[in-house]
Amino acid sequence: MHVFSQCLERTVTIGASRETVFRFFTDSARWASWWGTGSSIDARVGGEVKVRHPNRVEFLGVVQEITVPEKIVFTYGDAGGSPIPRDGSLVTIRLEAIEGGTRLSLTHEFAEESVRDLYVQGWRFQLSLFGNVVANEVQAGAAGVVDAWYGAWVVADSGERMRALEGIASARVRFRDRFSLLDGLEEVNAHMGASQRFVPGVRLERRGSVRHCQGTVLSDWVALGQDGKELVTGTSVFSMGPEGKINAVTGVTNP
Repeated sequence: MHVFSQCLERTVTIGASRETVFRFFTDSARWASWWGTGSSIDARVGGEVKVRHPNRVEFLGVVQEITVPEKIVFTYGDAGGSPIPRDGSLVTIRLEAIEGGTRLSLTHEFAEESVRDLYVQGWRFQLSLFGNVVANEVQAGAAGVVDAWYGAWVVADSGERMRALEGIASARVRFRDRFSLLDGLEEVNAHMGASQRFVPGVRLERRGSVRHCQGTVLSDWVALGQDGKELVTGTSVFSMGPEGKINAVTGVTNP
């Protein structure tokens, strides 16, 4: 019987629903995506937990408690017995639904302070990887959303344009660029319509692939005139919500 007198705690916010986040603790393929090839989890009380790092160092554990999609508890120890013996520490993960995603709270209990201190940076790093792999799944369709945003600028009918925007952006979406200081879909929709009157025939196109990190998407673009000639280029920064919709856009033009 191990006595856990030392505790490591860390809390992070993940831009995804609690149900989505919890899948990465119950599905072996998703579990391995943030730990390493060969890692697996049998998400039931008594099920085996296996962590195999890319350097082939392996840790093993057993699920002690699981409440979907709120909590999972498992033991954690080095397969070789050092620095943590088998079942020599206890990990508790709690998930709380919050605005904008999920608050993940980690508690890792140890028998010795010196061993606990070895894992502070490890969890800081590992939960950063975790946030990225979850975001990669949630934002898998980011390129299509970005293209739909650019495409909405040339939709002539206000009702059709609003329906297109509702499919890709939150009701409180914010838009900022050199000519825009807008809040909400109604304002954005009206502004897009006005742009067609003042600069008719201009369209936006994405240039290259989008770049994404934990809910922030960068997209280069070009504005083309009626004759197809390049008028201006720039980059848009998209802030994406936990369901893959746009929360905010900031457009920056190139000199």
